[in-house]
Amino acid sequence: MVKYKNIAVIDIGKSNAKLAIVEAENWTEIAVRKISNKVLGDGPYPHFDTDRIWGFLLKALGELHALHGIDAISTTTHGSAVALLDQSGHLAFPVLDYEYMGVEDLREEYDRIRPNFSQTGSPSLAGGLNVGAQIYWLEKQFPNTFSEVQTILMYPQYWAFRLSGVVANEATSLGCHSDLWQPGSGSYSDLVTQQRGWLEKMAPVRSAFECLGQLMPDIAEETGLPSHIPVYCGLHDSNASLLPHVLRPTRPVSVVSTGTWVVIMALGAQIEGLNPARDTLVNVDALGNPVPTARFMGGRDFEELLGLDAAEPTPKEINSAMASGITVLAANQVHKARWSSNPDALSKGEKTVLVSVYLAKETAVRLKLIGAQGTIYVEGPFSKNGVFTSQLAEITNRVVKYDHFASTGTAAGAAMLTIPQQ
Repeated sequence: MVKYKNIAVIDIGKSNAKLAIVEAENWTEIAVRKISNKVLGDGPYPHFDTDRIWGFLLKALGELHALHGIDAISTTTHGSAVALLDQSGHLAFPVLDYEYMGVEDLREEYDRIRPNFSQTGSPSLAGGLNVGAQIYWLEKQFPNTFSEVQTILMYPQYWAFRLSGVVANEATSLGCHSDLWQPGSGSYSDLVTQQRGWLEKMAPVRSAFECLGQLMPDIAEETGLPSHIPVYCGLHDSNASLLPHVLRPTRPVSVVSTGTWVVIMALGAQIEGLNPARDTLVNVDALGNPVPTARFMGGRDFEELLGLDAAEPTPKEINSAMASGITVLAANQVHKARWSSNPDALSKGEKTVLVSVYLAKETAVRLKLIGAQGTIYVEGPFSKNGVFTSQLAEITNRVVKYDHFASTGTAAGAAMLTIPQQ
């Protein structure tokens, strides 16, 4: 049952922030506004430009409501981001960029207190990719400011709070390799409850499907939206892509959510036997269930290997690229993904073919690592990459499905949070 006609989805990825209007009859995007998600270098550490994003969102909400009408708002963001609020509800700290390597300065200290993989399903990751490491670093580096922190909430719920004034946390972001959550029990980890005593600062845990409240009057006045617009709790972006499949009974199913990160999730697979050294982990879906997951920075690899040289290949370029003898070598602890030899003699289309083949191989490796089975659904930008999808089908010998016309399944999944749950 659909309650609303048009849902506005705040969708903040690592590279871009957007506002999409999703039409609920067919769960399709009918309008989008987008800006780049810049990282600022001023202040005590690199951080996201939340003021710029907020200004963009208010303007886009007003414009798209005037054009299409908005009946509800939902939020979804990248993982590994956390907002720490002071007693007035303002950010006590800028929202730290998880790629900041300064967090590593306290890695040895943090590793002595972080819970085991068996408890959290969260591998030890570099920089601030473990949110627990971010919070610990902030606590140790800025103890006076940290003492003024009243509320800790994950990034999707920060934006929901800005709109509704209601603080909340939610399992998909808490369970995204944060070290903060126990997927098996659906509760906070020992890091929160015993090691650091952060529990009293954590916002209440709410369902992703829950309406937190209505749009605050001053936001309604500024944007021209009615003040009765409901604001939903929201969820982590890869889990938004997963949600349509979570709500269907078919198992097993594999979902490949693409963007800056390629996140591979296996519904119906077992969480036992995952190897944290291979960047496999236990995710948590919107219903609170553990999901075997693997990921790599495939979108970043695509951009860095091709730059402005990406191009739709012709059938002739596909054949010539395959016969060139040039490949892309996978990233490791020493090197980023790189060409096996100088690719300058290749056309743009040929280069795109070889990078796409590399990405398909890396995706197939991770599908195997997490025991993924069943039909593979590709969401996001790579769903339009015919070489990637065809190679993935050939390598895995499995059916690969995708939607050529959907740039991302994230917005549609976040909009589905407005579906009433029994």
